[in-house]
Amino acid sequence: MWWRRYLPKSAISSRARMRWVCAAMIMTAAWTAFCAPASAELRRLAAIPARAFGAQQSQGLPRPNRQLSAVQGMLRDPAGHPVGGAKITLQMLPSGKAFEAESTGDGVFRFTNMPPGNYEVTITKDGFQTISRNDLRLVASEVVTMELRVEPLATPPAVMTAQRPPREPRSQSAAPVPMPSPLPPYHQLQQPAAPSVTPAPPLPPYDKVFHPEPDRWKIAMPDWKRYARGGDYPYVRGHWWDPFNRNKWKGDYPIIGNSTFFNFTGTSNTFLDERRVPAPSGVSQARPGSAGFFGKGEQSFLNQDFRLSFDLFHGDTSFKPVDWQIRFTPEFSINYLNTQELGLVNINVRAGTSRVDTHAGVQEAFVEYKIADLSPNYDFLSVRAGIQRFTSDFRGFLYSDEQPGLRVFGNLKSNRWQYNLAYFQMLEKDTNSELNTFARRHQQVVIANLYMQDFIWKGYTTEFSVAYNKDDPSVHFDTNGFLVRPAPIGNVVNQGAGIQTHGIRVVYLGWASDGHIGRLNVSHAFYQALGYDTFNPIAGRKVTINAQMAALELSEDKNWARFRGSFLYASGDANPRDGRARGFDAIVDNPAFAGGLFSFWNREGIKLSGSGVFLTPQDSLLPSLRSNKTEGQANFVNPGIWLYNAGTDFNVTPKLTVVTNFDFMRFDHTEPLELVLFQSPIHHNIGEEFDLGAKYRPGLTENMVFTFGASVFQPGRGFQDIYTKRTLFSAFANLRFRF
Repeated sequence: MWWRRYLPKSAISSRARMRWVCAAMIMTAAWTAFCAPASAELRRLAAIPARAFGAQQSQGLPRPNRQLSAVQGMLRDPAGHPVGGAKITLQMLPSGKAFEAESTGDGVFRFTNMPPGNYEVTITKDGFQTISRNDLRLVASEVVTMELRVEPLATPPAVMTAQRPPREPRSQSAAPVPMPSPLPPYHQLQQPAAPSVTPAPPLPPYDKVFHPEPDRWKIAMPDWKRYARGGDYPYVRGHWWDPFNRNKWKGDYPIIGNSTFFNFTGTSNTFLDERRVPAPSGVSQARPGSAGFFGKGEQSFLNQDFRLSFDLFHGDTSFKPVDWQIRFTPEFSINYLNTQELGLVNINVRAGTSRVDTHAGVQEAFVEYKIADLSPNYDFLSVRAGIQRFTSDFRGFLYSDEQPGLRVFGNLKSNRWQYNLAYFQMLEKDTNSELNTFARRHQQVVIANLYMQDFIWKGYTTEFSVAYNKDDPSVHFDTNGFLVRPAPIGNVVNQGAGIQTHGIRVVYLGWASDGHIGRLNVSHAFYQALGYDTFNPIAGRKVTINAQMAALELSEDKNWARFRGSFLYASGDANPRDGRARGFDAIVDNPAFAGGLFSFWNREGIKLSGSGVFLTPQDSLLPSLRSNKTEGQANFVNPGIWLYNAGTDFNVTPKLTVVTNFDFMRFDHTEPLELVLFQSPIHHNIGEEFDLGAKYRPGLTENMVFTFGASVFQPGRGFQDIYTKRTLFSAFANLRFRF
């Protein structure tokens, strides 16, 4: 109760407390009986807790008090100029409660939350006559608007001295004070008198003011140096070799007319990898007389790519999609591999333990045309035909490649929805460089997807997709002479019938998302694979396909660091011979997940001993038992995987990013491995790896990027059952220069 505040804070007896309570009740009753406003005041005090409780229960915004009013106005001098710094006082009658405000530099003043009633208005400012009137009446829920004119004093006020002037006798009559001019009534805005304007001289002729420029793109920038020393400053003259300033060959201004541009991009990519991976000694050993089944797994790999992209396009601005585009991108590769064992660089052991190979391929060659503009907000519909890059989802879990095809794409709802419908007729790949060849592969891929931005939550983008993989039966040997299609495993060769080919028909239903929900960054994907394989070499029969893949990454940014955790699940096949393939495999994946390029398990290809397939191919997280990711066929009879990841990305400086990564892997089912290797049991634990990497951008751009990484892989019990206990490692450097 309110009277508790008057009790002493020290401990008192119960009898003393009762005396205090009785005295308080008697005082309250007397105050209520003899004071007229007391009952109203008590009702107001009692209503305060109820109003507070009601406000806490309300879920919406607080409602304005409909019993209050407001006053707003403007002060001007006789010339119509605003008068700022004036003091405006509203005194409520008859209580005398005063409210004060000061006019702004624009002459505006405002009073809000004013109780209804009668008010006296007083306006004072040095150098101006005082305005006083008492006819302002405020009604509840009313906003009174007024515009008042203040007159300046005839003579400036005298400077006051410390001495008080003598008071005149009362018998003398005071001089009459002149009354101010009548003011306009309230609610009426007074327009200032229009000042006299001298007619302006006539404008000069058009040709004397403007200089015609038929080509606005070639207007020369003036020479201007703000600082004595050089640097990146405005109005720097461009050169053909300078991609950062105005350059015709980088699409900064057109080469034909006002809307046709040309952009050249040259990229040099150098990749060096030093690694130790399991390698069998083979039938013809590099060291005759050695008894170990596994030889030396140390390998060195160097790859140098030169990529040239020529892009001619027609458009208006950088925000509007191009009207048409022609792009041609050849790529040249030279690579070197050095191993410690025979039979790795080529099926012919006489080729030795090292290899140098070159290849040239066309990675992009397409024509794009905008069919229609669908809205004033740059929504459009376009078509692209030819060799083109396409990635089916955010992280590249299912398909990421450069292949010839036809693609219809565009957006809706002010670019909140993006959609693709693509058909690809696949080309064969060069084995050592993974670039395109001109040989047609008997495989077709169809992908349709829809991206929806701000799905449920702001900043959260989701994607729904459908993909179809039609891989026809064929026989193919890679560049090094190894059989890759069909995979050389299981019943690939029938007695008297030769190589047993097979075809695959698979539909993928996918849902993926990327973005953030509040402060939490979220990226996930789920795929369901359904279809059949006409003859799986591991199962030795036709199989129906029913497999799943799921991935989730959660991360949070703390100042200059991002802490992330993720997991990936790919279903495995528990019964390889039952005619149902439950191991998940992608079309051509290239996942940026669980460490990406910095991960040993993702970056390195590990061959399965005693077979012609990989336990996990290069640049893939899936243990698919596939002969080759780019040239082989998908295999859905595989062990599957559970992968758990934790890592941190540190933005040490704007130029330097440091990455730490930890992965722990387990097989989902090991029965396919036991069947292929004729070995049982094989445990589920694959092992764990520790990765450390850095990304350095000397110029704060993507024109020069240096990436380094090192990984250590410690085999688990299951990996030791297949290979050895020896610790594996990898260290790489990637240097990229772009013009």
